[in-house]
Amino acid sequence: MNHTTLDPSRPRKRRLRRAWQLSLVLIGCYAILAYLALPMFWTHYEHQSKLADMPMVTRTAQGIPGDPINVGLIGDQHEVVCAILAANWHPADPITLRSSIAIAGSVLLDRPYPDAPVSSLYYLDRREDLAFEKPDGRSADRRNHVRLWKVLDSGQEGRPVWLGSATFDRGVGVSHYTGAVTHHIAPDIDAERDQFAADLEAAAMVDAKYQITGVGPTIAGRNGEGDLYYTDGEVWILRLTEGCKKRSSPAEILPSPLATEIKDQIFRTVTNAIEPGASAP
Repeated sequence: MNHTTLDPSRPRKRRLRRAWQLSLVLIGCYAILAYLALPMFWTHYEHQSKLADMPMVTRTAQGIPGDPINVGLIGDQHEVVCAILAANWHPADPITLRSSIAIAGSVLLDRPYPDAPVSSLYYLDRREDLAFEKPDGRSADRRNHVRLWKVLDSGQEGRPVWLGSATFDRGVGVSHYTGAVTHHIAPDIDAERDQFAADLEAAAMVDAKYQITGVGPTIAGRNGEGDLYYTDGEVWILRLTEGCKKRSSPAEILPSPLATEIKDQIFRTVTNAIEPGASAP
């Protein structure tokens, strides 16, 4: 009489194999959902279709992905400069030996330098066309700042289109990637985007505003210096008043698709859970 000896480890191996197979299926479903299906629902350029194929991240001089694009302006250069100056932001000085010494003195000695230079970032293979800042305190250690690139001579409204990256410098330190002395940015780049927009609106320089898809929802992004950032991934486009004339009523807000609004609400809930108040408007 033959007796078959059963391997007591076989059921356990089968369970492990099935668990591994199920894990692969779940990971695959997540990847399809997160990177293919859901972005198709909230990707939108209905108000500025010519921006659909443009990259939404800047680059450093070394080619490292830099700060994401998160703001845009509609208007010619005179209107852009006039609107930002009206919002009490200052044009950044060019980087020279003199300005480099001046910003070092500002940070070390806590001296005012509202026009301090900003490091260059690159978009569409060129450095920023314009850069502005607004100090947060006495020195250039902490400041709001924005870099802007003209990307279209004529957009959907028949006016020039600018894209930019607005971030908040929270202090001077050393780059996580290169070891160079640099400013570190605050992680909530949506807050700086919203601050820039609010300042221009408060100056009555905005006719209308709307969103387009930017870099996409990101919880653990890294810029060109290795600084952490998070964002709902939207770019707020501000249509400036023509001829730098002040608007007598609040800016019109053009609606985004429902899927985008739902995504933004979910993202705010997630970021507020991580850091309460981080994404408050």
